[in-house]
Amino acid sequence: MFKEFVEERIEGDGATLFVRRAGPAGAPPLVLLHGYPQTSAMWHGVAPILARSYQIICPDLRGYGRSDKPVSNASHEPYSKRAMANDIVAVMRRLGHERFLVGAHDRGARVAHRMGLDHPDCVAAMTLLDIAPTREMYANTSVEFARAYWHWFFLIQPHPLPEQMIGADAQEFWKLKCFNQAKGKNPFVPEALTEYLSAFADPLTIHASCEDYRAAATIDIEHDNADEGKKLDMPILALWAKRGVIAKCFDALGLWRQRAMQVEGEALDATHYMAEEIPNDIAACMSEFFARHARHMEATG
Repeated sequence: MFKEFVEERIEGDGATLFVRRAGPAGAPPLVLLHGYPQTSAMWHGVAPILARSYQIICPDLRGYGRSDKPVSNASHEPYSKRAMANDIVAVMRRLGHERFLVGAHDRGARVAHRMGLDHPDCVAAMTLLDIAPTREMYANTSVEFARAYWHWFFLIQPHPLPEQMIGADAQEFWKLKCFNQAKGKNPFVPEALTEYLSAFADPLTIHASCEDYRAAATIDIEHDNADEGKKLDMPILALWAKRGVIAKCFDALGLWRQRAMQVEGEALDATHYMAEEIPNDIAACMSEFFARHARHMEATG
């Protein structure tokens, strides 16, 4: 899936991350962050296209795939989006990039949001796929949203309830959740699906991913509340799935404009797994957006 990509493990900020990377030396660096319950393999259709013009870095987030899965604690801080964002900044610095672009989906986009708030000098511009801000999604929960995103409310239950239930048949849980979000279809190529299911078979991954969601409902909101009034100041492109829950239940642009100063975006004809369903469209949208904001890369290391 990732021909001509280097695969290696790079030390982050308390966790060592598995990373795929490729692209011409001297080109603008672009980090791509995956969502739940996936790995960096979700970028298999997008990354090779973008690697013609960008230095592409695709890490597995801490707790996922082949990256470290740190021990958590009562506050879920090791799986806060702040901790996960710090990993990404550390990895990019080890690769020589003090300033970079970000493309992110699902949980990865929530990491990107926090990274933009905590490290504004590092993030030149970002594209966020199929999310609205976490705090606002919880605050605007409706019956329709809760039914569609049932996993948000299941995964945050205290340990070990979701871990034991998922662990009884992790493969079927993965398919149930993900195929359901793709309108009952399987949008995943066999190689990527094999990687996802293999990674998710690890009980440590199941636990870490539950901690990711527990953090989202607790410490991540605390961090957002502490930053009340602080907005992302880099250009944001929000893309969401026309046949997904964000389009149905939320005003994505309106909510992002509450949290960021420069936002544009649109709905695309896809379901939640848009980077795998319409990779050419996603790559084209990112390329056009990032090219328009090339001036923000002047401070790139």
